[in-house]
Amino acid sequence: MNPRFWMALATLGPVGNIRPAPGSWGSAAAVLIAAGLASMSGWLLEAALVTVCVAGVRAADVYEMTTGQKDASPVVIDEVAGQWIALLAVPFDWRWWLAAFLAFRFFDILKPGPVRLAERLPGGYGVMADDIVAGALAAAVLLAVRWGVA
Repeated sequence: MNPRFWMALATLGPVGNIRPAPGSWGSAAAVLIAAGLASMSGWLLEAALVTVCVAGVRAADVYEMTTGQKDASPVVIDEVAGQWIALLAVPFDWRWWLAAFLAFRFFDILKPGPVRLAERLPGGYGVMADDIVAGALAAAVLLAVRWGVA
């Protein structure tokens, strides 16, 4: 595929260039896209998540090769993957989705131990992995709250 396609995917078109906080804008866009997918079908969001995780590695690699910037802030496809993981842990309800947004942003910004470790993977794998781990941590916290464990 054309490198321009991968660059646009990496940044979600213009979303990655919104300032300040492109990662938060990428997460917000991910929530809106997820709402559309979830309203169409129960499994569509899961299928899209797998696609984004795989394609995101390539998109982040192409962005890095083209610009020379490693894990550049305009690359927000990783936020999409992490945010969707957090959203999959909660019901399709705006209050839970707001909680998922905040929980994911918390772990993505603070980067506790396992998130920072995942970030060390090379190239697009590292770009995607830290947000996938942040999404998984957010999902775990949200599930604990849902199930009354926390």
